[in-house]
Amino acid sequence: MPVIKPTCIRDMKLRISLVDVISRVATLRRAGSRFKGLCPFHHEKTPSFHVDPDKGFYKCFGCGKSGDIFTFVRETEQLSFSEAVEALGQRFSIPIEYEEGAGPTKEERSLRQELFDLHEVAADAYHQTFRSKSPAGDFMRRYWEENRRFDPALAEEFKIGAAPASDEGLVAALWRRNYSEEALRQCGLFFIRDEAALSVQALRPRFRGRLMIPIRDHQGRVVAFTARQTELTPVEDPAHEAKYVNSPETPIFSKSHLLFNLDRARTQVNDSQPFVLVEGQLDAIRCWSVGLKSAVAPQGTSITEQQLILLRRYHQVVECFFDSDSAGQKASLRFLPMALKAGLEARFLSLNGAEKVDPDLLFLDRGLAAYEELKKQSLSAIAFACKTLLAGSEQASPEQNSRSLRGLFEIVAASESEVVRAGFLAEIANHLRLPPTAIQRDFSVFHNRSGNQRPSDTAPSENPGSDFRSSGVVSSETTPEHHLLYLILHFESLGKGMTQFLPHAWIDTSHLAGTLLNRFMLEIEHDDWPGRDHLDGLIETSEERQLIASMLFDQPTVDDPGKIAAEGIRMMRQRALEPRLRKIELDLAGLRADSTVDPISLIKERTELLRQLREPIGLPGTA
Repeated sequence: MPVIKPTCIRDMKLRISLVDVISRVATLRRAGSRFKGLCPFHHEKTPSFHVDPDKGFYKCFGCGKSGDIFTFVRETEQLSFSEAVEALGQRFSIPIEYEEGAGPTKEERSLRQELFDLHEVAADAYHQTFRSKSPAGDFMRRYWEENRRFDPALAEEFKIGAAPASDEGLVAALWRRNYSEEALRQCGLFFIRDEAALSVQALRPRFRGRLMIPIRDHQGRVVAFTARQTELTPVEDPAHEAKYVNSPETPIFSKSHLLFNLDRARTQVNDSQPFVLVEGQLDAIRCWSVGLKSAVAPQGTSITEQQLILLRRYHQVVECFFDSDSAGQKASLRFLPMALKAGLEARFLSLNGAEKVDPDLLFLDRGLAAYEELKKQSLSAIAFACKTLLAGSEQASPEQNSRSLRGLFEIVAASESEVVRAGFLAEIANHLRLPPTAIQRDFSVFHNRSGNQRPSDTAPSENPGSDFRSSGVVSSETTPEHHLLYLILHFESLGKGMTQFLPHAWIDTSHLAGTLLNRFMLEIEHDDWPGRDHLDGLIETSEERQLIASMLFDQPTVDDPGKIAAEGIRMMRQRALEPRLRKIELDLAGLRADSTVDPISLIKERTELLRQLREPIGLPGTA
């Protein structure tokens, strides 16, 4: 595969803001000269993810993930290094330059990247059909504007499309672009007849006669479609009776890991406007049309833990507004304990006295004012649960209330905060007009029987210099190689002096830090050291890149780096020489008169080793 020029990589790191790249995935807030937020790589409640835009590195002090713009894109989008560079180049309109003068061929592109491109082309094709003066286009525009009562501009904004009843045009459009057979088979847009070789005739469109709604991931890339049944849907369609049909799972689409409209909504949430979770895509689009820009929707009412963790990255509060029918109430109750477990504060929107509230129709008739009224009457998590599970509790027997309490206790136990649990139990006691101590005792019995003991929450360490002690003594937590590597990255002037006192044979290259230290010392010895800001040509693996990024992110807190470097070299010298010295002492002690070993040579070697061990290491800054 053609190699990307190092100058191109350096140019991209200078031109692209790391904060801009990460903000597409996680919400960052300024903290001095750095930025801080919830880590996108693991579930956490206390922000421990730090970004240093000046150095161009990020680091999580909770899970240890670290890196630069390329590492971040690789980790979050599952790309190779070259693919990450190409993706950033395309995203920020920076041309990619290759050593061999040409980019990768179609065959060399990754399947995932090809599928992303294919779905964008398909979305364009469906949208052009929607806009066209054709039977399918005319019908779908009437359906959109008259049946669903949406504005035409909204169709442009969300790139709404139309799949004709006999959609051979999409097949031809994708076939002309020479997508790989694997991409066409795995994109989920076709039923494929079982033939030895793929052909145009073998591709049968999955979506026919339906309104097409593109599904985007949280980075805004089209990854799938939801198709709404219409009068044009053919009777022979295998899924004719289904009102909505989604794309199947593919290498770029897992319905349990994304939420519709999150790519837009995540930029709209703030302290006064949390996420609003609605049931369907058209509900979310209706919310957007009336000015409620923070609405998101799952693929159906099946909420998953992964979706809620994704929301939690951007905001701590979510308002749930499902249909008030039986199915919507059940979905809300399924959502509630998962939201608490994910660390979300959940509130529930409902209109008093309304037997059935549909968000689409409600906002269509009354606009944003309906949301403001809902918000005034919103219920907390446990208030909603009490209202739903303890309905009619005034007439219920104590035994019936006890059985209902078990459902509430399961919800309370989902929260990891003792303060939140205590508040919930007090609300339950107030609702049932029972002594709080009685509810507390029953919950304790339930909790102990369920085995739901949780460890107390502890905030992750956020001391950037915790791995390197400023006392001048190398920590036993990591190797001397680790600390010397850290020093030459932060105090580059030490490097040349270190080469005079540190033979390569003393460096333990069985671990990552030793391998990099050995490689960097060679470059310094030969006056080829490019500087810490231009190390891409010396880094060979993603693990090496992550280690270097982690070290460069840390702010050194040492007063005398030369003294600490000398201590590290002394430790490595002892590690290398003392085993041989002990062996010589044993040999001399065990010599017999008839031994063939020359004691004089052993004594001379011992003297030399002792001299080396006593030799001062005169690095700049040492006493």
